[in-house]
Amino acid sequence: MPLLPKKKVGIVACSGEELPEGTVSRVAALKVLEELRPDDTVTICLPLFLAGGEGDRAFARFYPTVAIDGCEKRCAARATEMYSGKPAASIVVTDVAAENGLGPIRGSRRLNDAGIRAAELVAQEVVRLVDELLGRTAQAVGKAIAEEPTPEASEEEEETVTLCSCGSGIPVQKVTVNGRVVTLIALPAIFEQFYQNGKRPGDGTTRELLEMTRIYNPIPREEEAAYAEALAREYEKFCRKRATG
Repeated sequence: MPLLPKKKVGIVACSGEELPEGTVSRVAALKVLEELRPDDTVTICLPLFLAGGEGDRAFARFYPTVAIDGCEKRCAARATEMYSGKPAASIVVTDVAAENGLGPIRGSRRLNDAGIRAAELVAQEVVRLVDELLGRTAQAVGKAIAEEPTPEASEEEEETVTLCSCGSGIPVQKVTVNGRVVTLIALPAIFEQFYQNGKRPGDGTTRELLEMTRIYNPIPREEEAAYAEALAREYEKFCRKRATG
């Protein structure tokens, strides 16, 4: 497995503004992201996620996520499951309020006391889940996830090799497949691992690249040949650059 940055937990908060519970979900998420676990969490923008944000969807496919929904519609949790994978955990504000006997939550811009208390309780539950997920994950992956940051891309690579836009630090690379540009998560790390292991461009290496890339990215069976061609092309360019220093 390629070396990737420290594992974090993505926080997907409800974006509904018509209900005060939606405000509670966002307030709780910000509290976790900015105050309680800033080094262990990243935000996933739900509107961007729904619109097709490659970085956010890539993060949610590889790292665990916690969905915070305002009501039983569970828009954040369902969107995450639809486009990336089922969230590791899901919290519903109305459930938390009912379980703790809180009064009606009011105020879409300025929460009342019940809303403020609900936000605190939800934030505490998210922190518990984050700690649990990171502890469990660290034992599961062992040495597969490295703590070292991913090396910065060279000037020639800046247009195609970047870090995931969600702020997770996951290396991603844009490649052209069947005439369209797609973003592949972890590809720079995969290329580096193959190069360090002495695997040079060729049919056998291309097949291995395809299977390794598939672990982190959805590759339609009908497009395997196109993806293989793109991977072979990009890996050959990568090797040439490494050989010339």
